[in-house]
Order: sequence, then C-alpha cells, then structure tokens
Amino acid sequence: MFLQWKLILQKTNLKYFILILFASFVLIGVLQFTNNFCSVDHIVISNEISSYEKSLDPEFCENILEKIDLYNDQCESQIEILDCG
Repeated sequence: MFLQWKLILQKTNLKYFILILFASFVLIGVLQFTNNFCSVDHIVISNEISSYEKSLDPEFCENILEKIDLYNDQCESQIEILDCG
C-alpha cells in the first residue's frame, strides 16, 4: 500500500513541477513583452495613425505628434512625423 502512495506522489510532484515550470516560462514571456514599452507604444501609435487617416481631425493629429515625439526621444526606432497640414 505504501508503495502505491509513493508512486502516486511521485507522479503528482512531477505534474506540479512541469506545471510550475510552464507557468514560469509564460510569466517570463509576458514580463519580457510588457517591459519593452517601445514595442507596445509603436503598436498604439500605429493604430492611432490609422484612426487619424480615417477622421483627419487636426486636434487628434496634434496629440499623435506629441506621442510620436516622445516615442522618437525614448526609443531606438523612429516613427515618421505626420503632416497635420
């Protein structure tokens, strides 16, 4: 009887170990992606530029330009400045 419980506990511990290991990798991946604010900001700004191209609202364009300036100052890659003309 003791041998059966020992085998059950070993299998359970292995399952929990694999589950914890997998969860750790997922957590590390999420943290790695969210700590890279430049990539998130680039996606947000790109979506806002697409919205601006549909509306052509000059005030919205000014807000996007401010975000682009901040992005270009903080990040390696550069986003082209919009012409709000």
